[in-house]
Amino acid sequence: MKRHEFLRELHKTCANRNYLEIGVNDGRSLTLSRVPSIAVDPAFKVVTEIRCDVHLVKATSDDFFARENPLGHLKGGRHPLRNIARNRSPFGYWQDVTLDLSFIDGMHLFEFALRDFINIEKHSDWSSVIVFDDMLPRNVDEAARDRHTGAWTGDVYKVVEILRRHRPDLRTVLVDTRPTGQLLVFGADPASTVLEDKYDEIMAEFDVPDPQKVPESILDRTTAVRAEDLLGAAFWKPLVHARNRGTKRAKGWEQLSRALDRLTAETG
Repeated sequence: MKRHEFLRELHKTCANRNYLEIGVNDGRSLTLSRVPSIAVDPAFKVVTEIRCDVHLVKATSDDFFARENPLGHLKGGRHPLRNIARNRSPFGYWQDVTLDLSFIDGMHLFEFALRDFINIEKHSDWSSVIVFDDMLPRNVDEAARDRHTGAWTGDVYKVVEILRRHRPDLRTVLVDTRPTGQLLVFGADPASTVLEDKYDEIMAEFDVPDPQKVPESILDRTTAVRAEDLLGAAFWKPLVHARNRGTKRAKGWEQLSRALDRLTAETG
């Protein structure tokens, strides 16, 4: 399954109520959204029709998250009177926003993708879905930090190992899509500071010169699930139901975690 085909079906399966995208480029992935959205890119050149209520942010993701109220658009306005004018509840101004679906496709270096995840997790929940793009480079050249090829994933594939080592409380699922795969992360904990606390340690270990030593499991995609298998998994309906009901992590996470473990075990 191709990347945008998978993302289109994921929007339907996930039934997300809002959407955040880091890395807009020409808008081909943003055009899949039908819900209130925020899209961040310092140099976007949208040439595709956008069919959602979107706040396009021309800034780096670091600068965006440093704002006082970065997700204000998803509350329906920055002031209660504006919400009323849009026929939305004025109480949204005071409510916290929890991101349902986020897509990280910014700068193709692992430290940028990792910082994006750290920032997104602060606004997410155990039932949120966070997606990384370009996680399965097809060769070492494509995975270089210093770009010298046409198609380029950079070394964001390292996020897989970083999360599995430092955040075993999360569940990560590599997805075998064309051309360069995705990674889905479940179980976000907005209270966690582990990755921030260990950021310098992670940088010291993983920031190495080219050529990168890409694991064979990444190049051969041996631990990646078929997109069709993930989209057809039985856990989606209970996940959406729990999210929409506001089910707490203590009641919903264990069941989802076991289902994801079974899915990845069948692949591995």
